[in-house]
Amino acid sequence: MRKVKELKPAQVYKTCDLRSLKFKTTDDLTPCTDYIGQERAVEAIHFGLGMEFAGYNLYLSGPMGVGKTTTIENILASIAKNKPNPPDWCYVFNFNDPNEPRAIKLPKGKGKELRDDMEDFLQDLKMDIPRAFEGKEFEEQKQNTMNKVQREKNDLFEELQKKAKEREIQVQFSPTGIMTIPIVEGKPATQENYNSLDEETRNRIKARKEKVDIEVAEVLKIARKLEKEAGEKVKELEKKVALFSVRGLIDSIREKYKDYDEVIDHFDQLQKHILENIDNFLPAKGTPAGAGGPVGAPMPFRMPQQEPTFTEYKVNAFIDNSNTQGAPVIFETHPTYTNLFGSIEKEARFGALVTDFTMIRPGSMAKASGGYLVIDALDLFKYPFVWDSLKKALENQELRIEDVYQQYGFSSTVGIRPEPVKLDIKVIIAGNSQLYHMLYAYDEDFRKLFKAKADFDYIVDREDNILSQYACYIKSACDRDGLTKFDRGGVETVIEYSSRLAGDQNKLSVQLGSITKILHESNYWAKLDNNSKSIKRAHVEKAIEEKIYRSNMIEEKIQEMIAKGIILVDTQGLVVGQINGLAVYNIGDYAFGKPSRITCETYMGTEGLINIDRRAKLSGNIHDKGVMILSGYIGTKYAQNKPLSLSGSIGFEQSYEVIDGDSASTAELVVLLSSLSGVPIKQSFAITGSVNQKGQIQPIGGVNEKVEGFYDVCKAKGLTGEQGVIIPHQNVKNLMLKKEVVQAVKDKIFHVYPVESVDQAIELLTGKEAGTRGSTGKFKTGSVNYLVDKKLREFAEDYRKFGRQNTTNKKGNGSA
Repeated sequence: MRKVKELKPAQVYKTCDLRSLKFKTTDDLTPCTDYIGQERAVEAIHFGLGMEFAGYNLYLSGPMGVGKTTTIENILASIAKNKPNPPDWCYVFNFNDPNEPRAIKLPKGKGKELRDDMEDFLQDLKMDIPRAFEGKEFEEQKQNTMNKVQREKNDLFEELQKKAKEREIQVQFSPTGIMTIPIVEGKPATQENYNSLDEETRNRIKARKEKVDIEVAEVLKIARKLEKEAGEKVKELEKKVALFSVRGLIDSIREKYKDYDEVIDHFDQLQKHILENIDNFLPAKGTPAGAGGPVGAPMPFRMPQQEPTFTEYKVNAFIDNSNTQGAPVIFETHPTYTNLFGSIEKEARFGALVTDFTMIRPGSMAKASGGYLVIDALDLFKYPFVWDSLKKALENQELRIEDVYQQYGFSSTVGIRPEPVKLDIKVIIAGNSQLYHMLYAYDEDFRKLFKAKADFDYIVDREDNILSQYACYIKSACDRDGLTKFDRGGVETVIEYSSRLAGDQNKLSVQLGSITKILHESNYWAKLDNNSKSIKRAHVEKAIEEKIYRSNMIEEKIQEMIAKGIILVDTQGLVVGQINGLAVYNIGDYAFGKPSRITCETYMGTEGLINIDRRAKLSGNIHDKGVMILSGYIGTKYAQNKPLSLSGSIGFEQSYEVIDGDSASTAELVVLLSSLSGVPIKQSFAITGSVNQKGQIQPIGGVNEKVEGFYDVCKAKGLTGEQGVIIPHQNVKNLMLKKEVVQAVKDKIFHVYPVESVDQAIELLTGKEAGTRGSTGKFKTGSVNYLVDKKLREFAEDYRKFGRQNTTNKKGNGSA
């Protein structure tokens, strides 16, 4: 078996050397224009943006901080400026159905022009129409019409008086109407005179009066007809006069918009409406008392009379792209329903909420029409109604501006229903991969509407060209954020820190949010160093150390309890059936390693290996699997020629929470073998690693935190020069240990050993040979495996004897 070699300092930390780039500070570098290690994502973005077919909206998938937003922002900035300008959209009054405002599409800038032209048109109408009606010619024609009617009415009434007089009936005119009074003895009869007449005379008078009343009714009917005709003639005259004013004004703007059929159609309806409502433009003629209620009914209060607002003649420039160059790019950071889809505002008038088409306001969807809308995926699910409404808008390719409360029945007030606006938009949502897979699996609409996916990587290979790009990125960050320049040592330290974040000596993290944070913090510490003109290695290391210090209070509390003996961890001595395992604790913004004591006790029986933590329901599925693998290893290696008569218990001491993962399975196997063989384990070591049934060591995660966690415990309890950590050989490339541990390895006071098999770990931990089977099929005498095999054989023989004796006793008891 190959002897395990201790790792050298260069193997536990890979330094960065940028001398080949030939720069002293970042001032000598060119800012980065590339997207570091995101070629796959960039190509996918260009594909998605280039697909003009429906449903090819984009999902940017990747962890936070990998530059999804920055990348899409830069790409859109370069693409959008070369795209055609989107149209304007206007809302106008619908003269056929006032509750459904019309949407009109116009070229860029024309919407604002139409709005301003209609404002000028309205102002001109307010001046020109009253002026036209003040003219002498109009007054003469109107007066002539009214005089003619009055003459005809006078003739009718004179003829009526004449006929009534012949029948001895007097006709009197009053504000309340026409009264007919009988004439008796040459005088209008009073009620007393009339009652004193004999019945025959009264009947004759009554008959004459009834005939006159019929004639009066007929005359009134003719008079009303004459008045109506006169009113119509006056109205027609007013229309002619108004048309003369309106036509000149409207024809001038009609010529300007002659190429837009919807606008011309609106002008036709607008002209008709103006001519039918001329009185709105004329001075108020007064309102009769009691107006607003039944005639003669007293009002408890008088409603204020409103001046006409002429809202129906205005234009709402709903989407104004007059200042937009190319396609619009909108980043919606607060996608509530109103912010995204727009709103219909209301205002209070006389105690009631009212609205009209001029109060329709656009949201981000409308503003981005003809371009691109970028939204954070998680934000879409924070606010009610947003996700479903977004899917409907994309599926129908139209935007409906609706009152969400009315739409879902939360409001009983009657509102307006604007005509939908056609959408031509590319929606880009950025989120993590878990959300993408969940939506893809459970939301069929998502699959149809977001057919393009850009997958962002979080690590890249640590190659020369990537190192150059990384250095240029740091230069870009300095220029963008106004940071002090970095010298070469500072840049090298940042890159080394990036490898630590990536968890691989040969990789770099492209979670540039975390890198930028360290750049900013390094700049802070450099400013406190008044003698420094640039950010050096020491400043970056200080920033990293201080970042850890701000977050590691819990780790220090645990280390303190270990040092005081509250949490039991030995770092010296030899103990049978006891070993130091390693675990990683993640508390959100910080992860750290903690050694845990694992113990094992074995005895004769057939229960096999008992996982105490599982029995206590403190073990996760993966940890359970790791413990079960141990039984497979023991059975394969030691029970080929004898039954396995083993019972044993294994568990984490002082563990009060759920344990999961299989990184302790090697430690659990070694402590089991120690208990069986009686060979003690060196407590100066801690071990981490997964194991399979063939005894091969498998890689684990968090190796840096685990090594550093045990080093800190050894340091607190006293470094002896014998302590160290055993890790899977595959994890050597993941080591980027902190400066203090690297120095300890260099000074030979702390050690890191990589192992490939359980036997190698056994020899390191016990100082005894593991032992292999010889030609006779037996392990080498005195080796650990020999002692384990011997103990298991003894268990099997004793158990067989015990079983035979127990059977004999039962027979004896039966014969008695």
